[in-house]
Parts: sequence; C-alpha cells; structure tokens
Amino acid sequence: MTVTLSLEAARPKPAFAAGQRDTVVELLGRAAARTPDRTFAIIDGTPFTYRQVDEASNAMAREIATLGVHKGECVVTLFDTTIDSLICWFAINKLGAIWVPVNTAYRGEFLRGQVHDTGAKLVMCEAHYLERFMQIAEGLPQVQLILTRGSQAAIASIIPVKPLDSFRGTNSAPLPLVVQPADLAALLYTSGTTGPSKGCMITHNYFAAVGRINRRHTLLDEGETLWTCLPLFHAAALCGVLSVMGDGSCVAVSSQFSVRRFWDEIEQSGAVSAMLMASIFALVAQAPDCEAAKRYRGRLKMVFGVPISPEVRKIWHERFGAQIVSSWSYGQTEGIRMTAVPLDETPPELCAGRVVDEYEMMIFDDHDQPVPEGTVGQIVFRPREANVMFEGYWKRPDATAAVWKNLWMHTGDLGKIVDGYLYFADRAKDYLRSRGENISSFEVERTFQAHHAVAEVAVHAVGAQTGEDEIKVTVVLRDDVLMTEEELCLWSIDNLPHFAVPRYVEFRAALPKNPTGRVLKYQLRDESVTPTTWDREAAGIQVRRRK
Repeated sequence: MTVTLSLEAARPKPAFAAGQRDTVVELLGRAAARTPDRTFAIIDGTPFTYRQVDEASNAMAREIATLGVHKGECVVTLFDTTIDSLICWFAINKLGAIWVPVNTAYRGEFLRGQVHDTGAKLVMCEAHYLERFMQIAEGLPQVQLILTRGSQAAIASIIPVKPLDSFRGTNSAPLPLVVQPADLAALLYTSGTTGPSKGCMITHNYFAAVGRINRRHTLLDEGETLWTCLPLFHAAALCGVLSVMGDGSCVAVSSQFSVRRFWDEIEQSGAVSAMLMASIFALVAQAPDCEAAKRYRGRLKMVFGVPISPEVRKIWHERFGAQIVSSWSYGQTEGIRMTAVPLDETPPELCAGRVVDEYEMMIFDDHDQPVPEGTVGQIVFRPREANVMFEGYWKRPDATAAVWKNLWMHTGDLGKIVDGYLYFADRAKDYLRSRGENISSFEVERTFQAHHAVAEVAVHAVGAQTGEDEIKVTVVLRDDVLMTEEELCLWSIDNLPHFAVPRYVEFRAALPKNPTGRVLKYQLRDESVTPTTWDREAAGIQVRRRK
C-alpha cells in the first residue's frame, strides 16, 4: 500500500512547549456568544441551540449551588442520553465542581463502588434508576440528596429524593468564571482491569485539548453535523461533543442504535461525519439496501471508530461513498486520543495512527529501555503540553505512581512503532472488551463471588483477544451445592451490566494456579471452549440492555 505523508508528519515537534489553554465553561460561553441560535446538539431528532444549553446550565448552576455544591466537589450523574446530560455537566462545571458521569448499565457493587469513591453528596439520575440507589443506600453514607429526572413511583428511601425539575431555575444570566484550565472538570472511571475501577482526574484543559485533537482529525466544516450513537457518559462521545464546540458546529446523538433506522437518522440530521464503534460498522455494512442509504450515498463523508476490518472499510467506501473510513487511533482514559492520522494522509491499513502533537510516545521493554523500531514492547507516553492528559487517579497516589515511572505513563498495552506509525499488538492487562465496553474481570468476579454457591471464580476471554471478546466464567462450586450453568447465568443477568454477562460457563473441580496461588488465566484463555463448557447462545438465552 502506498503511504502518503502530510506536512504535519514532517513538522518537527518540540519536547515540551506552551499550548493553548482553555476551559469547558469558556468553550461553551464563546460559542453561545458567537453563534447563539446555531444548533449545538440534536438529541433523538430534537435540536437545541447553543443559547438554550448555555442559559439552561446557567440557571441550573445557580439552583444546585443552593444545595451546598462547592468548587472541587464531585457530583454524580446517572443519565440516559438526553439534553440534561449536557445541561447538568455544564452546570456542575460552572460552579467549579467535578462532574462524574456513570455508566447506566452499572448497578449493585459496580455502582456503589464508584459513587462512594467520589465522596459525592449530590447525585442526579433518571427516575427509573432510583431503585438501584435504594438497594445500595446503606453503602452510600456520604450521599445527602438524589435529584431524579422524570416521574417516579413512591419509593421508600433513607436518602432524601427531590425532582430535578425543581432545580432548573429561571435566572439564566452568565455566572462569574470560577475555573482555570488546570482545575478538574470530571472524573472518568476506568474499567478497573487489575483491581477496583479508578477515577481518572480530567482537567478542563484536557477536555478542551481532546476536543481540538478530535476536531483536527474529523472531516467537518464549521456549522456541519457530527453524528454518534455512543452514550454521553462515554469518553468517545464526550470527544465528539467537545470537538464541535470550538467553531459552533453540531453534534447529533441517538440514544439507541438501530440498523433499520441508521440511514434515516443520518439523513434527518444532515451529518457529514459519524463516530461509531465496534460491531456497528459491520452491521451497517452488511444490512439490506434501503432508500435512505441510496439517497445519502457520498454525503456521509467520514466514519470513524475502532475497530474496522479492511473488508468492512472497503464496503463503506464502495457501497456508501464514504471518503474516509478511519480506525487509525489509539487511546485510553488517561490519554483519550493519543494517535490519529491527518485527513490528507493515507496510512498503512493496519496501523493505529501516529502520535499527535500534544504527546510523545515510545515503546519500552520490561526494564523501561527503548526497544528498536519494529520491536513489540509496552506503549508509554507523556505530554508535550501542560494538562493534556489525566492528572492521576482520584485518591490513589500509589496507583498513579505505579503507572507513572521514569517520567513516562505506562499504558500496560503492547505495541510497536514502524515508520512513525503505532501498531497495537496485544493487551498486557487482564481486561476484556465486549459490546464496545471495557470490562473489569476483577469486578465481574467479585459479583460472582457474592453468590452463595460459588467457591472460586475466574472471568476471562476465550481464545485470542482480538477486537470484541467472548466472555467465559470458570467456576468452582462449593461442596454439596447443586446448581446448573443456566441457573448461574440467569442470576448473573440480574446482577451484572448487560455487556458483562458471560456467554460461556464452565464448572470445574479446581482452577489452574501458579505456586503463589495466582489463577493462570492465560491457560484458561488458551483452553477456550472445552467439551464441558455451557454456551448461553446455544441455550437460546439472549441478554439485552435493561432500563
């Protein structure tokens, strides 16, 4: 394949330099002042202007300030994809408080652990999620109030509950700026791949920088629309929102992905770029023809996300007329968009892009020594500008120090660099990815360990971990306990996020371990689906997202 390098690739990069400084609050304020009546967000087909979002968040900020929310304090939200996800985010930030969006699939210990870790006194959630908080209320002694969005049935609660509508306010005048670029804007929790989930401390400037990086590599002119169906608690979706704010463009968000409605929704939004993920690329590529897709051919100029196979990329080019079909990026919550490819560059098919100007990246061996070009090792990175990556893990200085060694952030991922392009090789951490979600095997195991019949458990992928994983739980039952694999699976559906429910279950007399007692998960992965493994899909049990 011919590789064409852009001028950006040839430009020398300084080791460290002064960068652009910004805050989320100022980003929104400038856009609302410059293009107040331009559409900022389209949520499930309903448009909202920059003025509307700015003024609504001003009014709400004043109201929640009366609840004692102060600068530097956390406020947790558990929202579906609605305009309130944005209004509450900006209202929280306008007070200098720290926004903590939580995955709406979380319940039980997954939910309690994150909310408790924040120390938040105030929680905002959909009314239909209130019962989840009631089930864990005794484990949240710091929470003083829950504001619910929408109508709800009366639920007995030891935590006071009030309607969010009572705190929308009427005074929409601008508030004094109380935040600086280095102040924290959010906590985004990792998947907790080697222990409990950790809160990545995200500054205002980091959010703004992510928006600039994403915008620089998105085919989108001023005022045009970027479409996504990613939920607004996801870092990737936040990249999309932040990327349009710089020049007053628009982000269209669908709360649910539908293959059947995909092209109708794209056409209705008028989007020229779309941010998708994982299986969506293939599902759309392989869907039957429809009139909307034919009408819109060539108008959706760019689609991007990971992963995309070469075969699926070709279909998007030829069938739908997309100019750019990009999966050339790499990142994690600690550094959301570290690699990319300029719009005028044609990269190698299987690469993950080149490091962007804001970061420096190398490949190290186990002793933190740089490896020769083309050699697989651990991916490490550090900033070239201040406050463009996470500031560490919330309340976990030891965990921060463990990954920040010799002045480099150690990702725990393996890769190689060839001709300036990063190639992702493997996952060094023991984590899983299913249905577009990173999953903590530690937390899934902890959930299974709460079952009275389970003595020991290991949660792992089956076979090679490439793209999306099929999850298996290998279980040692307690003595004299009678249980079927199907019964344990049905129990897990009620106690795990939908995307974390294993497909495979196997009961064993013992787990393979090393001399120190550590379970040999690599052996379980290699053994894959054994003759005694039960398959949920073969049993006809489907798992769907629940409200």
